[in-house]
Amino acid sequence: MSPNLLDAVILQTDFPDLHLHASGKVRDVYQLDNERLLFVATDRISAFDYVLATGIPHKGRVLSQMSLFWFDFLSDIVPNHVITADVAQYPQALQKYADQLRGRSMIVQRAEMFPVECVVRGYISGSAWKEYQATGKVCGIDLPPGLRESEAFPEPIFTPATKAVSGHDENIPFAKMCEIVGTETASHLRELTLRIYKKAAAYARQRGIIIADTKFEFGRTAKGITLADEVLTPDSSRFWPADKYEAGRSQESYDKQYVRDYLEQIRWNKQPPAPALPAEVATHTSEKYLDAYLQITGHKLDV
Repeated sequence: MSPNLLDAVILQTDFPDLHLHASGKVRDVYQLDNERLLFVATDRISAFDYVLATGIPHKGRVLSQMSLFWFDFLSDIVPNHVITADVAQYPQALQKYADQLRGRSMIVQRAEMFPVECVVRGYISGSAWKEYQATGKVCGIDLPPGLRESEAFPEPIFTPATKAVSGHDENIPFAKMCEIVGTETASHLRELTLRIYKKAAAYARQRGIIIADTKFEFGRTAKGITLADEVLTPDSSRFWPADKYEAGRSQESYDKQYVRDYLEQIRWNKQPPAPALPAEVATHTSEKYLDAYLQITGHKLDV
């Protein structure tokens, strides 16, 4: 990676005449009016709940373009919040920021979001694997004995979580989700989550990627229950290369596990300030994101 490419990484957005509605670990959200929001995906990367000092080139554009691909792919099952991602169609007030917004932003319909993450797991990995080893269950769901790390569940399981403003989201039993959003809504969200995961996972497998698990966010709009935020990206999902998959061990991945592994290697104490990444780690991580985009969509991201 050349120094110029690192310099081109966008860690902060700066649109002083726009109202910043929210700023997350990766996305900055601006309020355009009462009905519309502007989502801008930066190149920030977080690990162990902290945003690192080094960004990942092209990451925000990969997240935006991959989400747009999936929103369109899943539109026959569930409506989504996208109004447009064509900067030429943005309001005149945004045109002076066109170069900064192109490829990494979208205007979306404001939604009344449900305060839960809709997590679906097709394979046992990460926190689910640790919980299963300790209890034989995942989020209160009884599972067959003898499952191996990274093995597929007999059927994908729905394991909701509460949204954390900072720190880790907390896994909750389905009964707790029913208390939060109501039994009828919770049941509908569970059914919708499993349907869209199965469709996406089958497609991705044809493209050489296993979607081990992922999370979705939903809200209410005039269209009814609406898919929102980001969808099936390397930030919100575990993507494994299918040709290297083998149950019984941890897997290579297209997500930010490479960054986590580096941070473990340097024995960062996981307290602020978060360290910077060497150029080669940022480069390799960028390549993983770009490769995931190519695998899923069949097209190279125009970089």
